[in-house]
Amino acid sequence: MESFEVILKPICLVILIVLCLHAMPSSCNFTSFVFGDSLVDAGNNDYIFTLSKADSPPYGIDFTPSGGQPTGRFTNGRTIADIVGQYLGAKSFPPPYLAPNTEAQAILRGINYASGASGIMDKTGFFFIGRIPLGEQVSNFEQNRIYMVNAMGENYTRKFLKKAIFSLTIGSNDVLNYIQPSVPFLRHDKVSPTTFLDFMISNLTLQLERLHEMGARKFIVVGVGPLGCIPFVRALKLLRSGQCSSAVNALIQAYNQRLKELLSRLNQEMGPETIFVFANSYDVFMDIIANYHQYGLENANDPCCGGYFPPFVCFKSSDANTSALCDDRSKYVFWDAYHPTEAANLIIAKQLVDGDESVSFPINIRKLYNYNNS
Repeated sequence: MESFEVILKPICLVILIVLCLHAMPSSCNFTSFVFGDSLVDAGNNDYIFTLSKADSPPYGIDFTPSGGQPTGRFTNGRTIADIVGQYLGAKSFPPPYLAPNTEAQAILRGINYASGASGIMDKTGFFFIGRIPLGEQVSNFEQNRIYMVNAMGENYTRKFLKKAIFSLTIGSNDVLNYIQPSVPFLRHDKVSPTTFLDFMISNLTLQLERLHEMGARKFIVVGVGPLGCIPFVRALKLLRSGQCSSAVNALIQAYNQRLKELLSRLNQEMGPETIFVFANSYDVFMDIIANYHQYGLENANDPCCGGYFPPFVCFKSSDANTSALCDDRSKYVFWDAYHPTEAANLIIAKQLVDGDESVSFPINIRKLYNYNNS
């Protein structure tokens, strides 16, 4: 019986893809391949030895599919990637790459390769021990692609990948590592900000080109948000509540400008069949912080879970009379010292999907989804 199922599964997948690509395009689910860090990690870090985990309560407390149990997402509910997928018709979420038996899911729903503490550069996040850098995430996609080719051939694989969305939400940890003080016994001279940005852009370019060579044609590359305003950096820089680090945000804005220029160049070189969308999360998040009351929020300074000062631990208290949680999670911008709440993620995702060119350039994500689908 087991051998029959092994033979039958690839045949069923081929039939499904043929129907999706030709006879019944509307029957295809939204398919996305998600790369990034803890902002979009769906549970990969649960399967590796790492200090960067979200596998215990109250993480996931508002994630309905799990009944409020932790899934490895670094927030109270859905990530931005989850919500974007739902806005575009996804019936379920791409499973984490390291979860068992996900190969077939790559064809049905896509895969999530993101890993908390990871960065564009391989060394980013080494203090957390385990993490999956962007280059390794792309190599993991390469392994899934081999499965696809074995199941349905090179031609159908390329047609399938041409319609899928490839999103990259990464770079925050590279910046956080750069701005933190050096550890004395591991001390090494920091490169200049310009050289640091050169490293980030060159490494990211390499991975985008790898994905393109393997058949990716629709890209969302999310810029780095205003980390100078997150509770962790405010505490690190000894800033008063409500203040942001202008130096950190200036570095991020310089990176985002370089990133936007890179994507514009790639669009000129690889378009029109390939399109790279720059997602301006920085301005969207800054607007939420500055005008949080207009979005129905009440606190844009403090983390809902965990403390404002080191070690910034978000945990479920065993004492019923005390809690590490805020009273109303739907009213806070920050879930913990690093990550947004689901409430903030909903606002960001909606703007990225349907916003104008100031938010997503040159087109928004909904238009990207429908781009070149014929």
